[in-house]
Amino acid sequence: MNDEYFMEMALNLAKKGIGLTNPNPLVGAVIVKDGKVIGKGYHEKYGENHAEINALNNAKEDVYGATMYVNLEPCSHFGNVPPCVNRIIESGIKKVVIAMEDPNPVVSGKGIQILKENGLEVKVGVLKKEAEKLNEIFIKYISTGKPFVILKVAMSLDGKIATYTGDSRWITDKRAREYVHILRQRVSAILVGVNTVIVDDPMLNTRLNNIECKDPIRIILDSHGRIPLKSNVLNTNSSNTIVVVTNNAAEENIKAIEKTGGEVMITPVKDGKVDLQFLMGKLGERKIDSLLIEGGGEINFSFLKEKLVDKVIFFIAPKIIGGETSKTPVEGKGVEYLKDAIDLKDITMCKIGDDIMVEGYLS
Repeated sequence: MNDEYFMEMALNLAKKGIGLTNPNPLVGAVIVKDGKVIGKGYHEKYGENHAEINALNNAKEDVYGATMYVNLEPCSHFGNVPPCVNRIIESGIKKVVIAMEDPNPVVSGKGIQILKENGLEVKVGVLKKEAEKLNEIFIKYISTGKPFVILKVAMSLDGKIATYTGDSRWITDKRAREYVHILRQRVSAILVGVNTVIVDDPMLNTRLNNIECKDPIRIILDSHGRIPLKSNVLNTNSSNTIVVVTNNAAEENIKAIEKTGGEVMITPVKDGKVDLQFLMGKLGERKIDSLLIEGGGEINFSFLKEKLVDKVIFFIAPKIIGGETSKTPVEGKGVEYLKDAIDLKDITMCKIGDDIMVEGYLS
């Protein structure tokens, strides 16, 4: 068994915290002695013990002289919990294998330095790429203070998200829709435009079997406060809903929304709509580290135009809808020349049921 084997174990442990640690990272730790795992743990919930502490607490025997595998550099500062490096040093661990440095400027490199200064052997970079992928949300948020933005689209083979009558349920099959709920579990917030609420009246919650689910914060872009007061998002745990209006919204509309229990966030006007750059800054200030966009073509184009999207996930169903007036995933004005088209990188494709999922990152 090699370092990669035990680091993969740590990464798989880290995944157990998906949806429960935001805005903290996903971290798993494994303690190995004489080639045998004697302790393991992961960061289970925001504000609770870090993975390294849980692994030490769960150890079945004395960890003196053992090696710890952890997918993120141990913290060296006081946050919600004391520094992990202190406990690791005190435990008698002799070696720490780390997948990646912590991008948090408060930590970056300092935890590694402290371990080395106290005589521990440190190895960095084992399964680094996999570790960065796992914590892509944390890396973006801690580096910029703004949410990691995922644009999700479900469309037909000929690029339609609804028929010419507006019917859109369901384009993709059950398994693809279940995967979307896994995405919702992963992020802090989900965003749609008010037209989606008016037409579809969605719940925008997370529904997964046999998993502890948490519902993302629901964000509705609604420049003038037109949201129906009887909509599901304002009548099911409305305190989890933020309706984003501009300062052009009528005061009576704002008060009516607030009376339902929903929150109203007011932004400046930009091109007659919500100022998305301003919004992203405000969401980051509220520790909303990630955002899943499930809007229509206009919303999607607005985010792409503002260069606010980090990752796209397109589900393509083996259906042909047709219709020159049928809605498409990205509308708005579009680009004038092909040279201005938005390019993707690090593209992956897989099959989910009968549908194809294409995932990529903006260049």
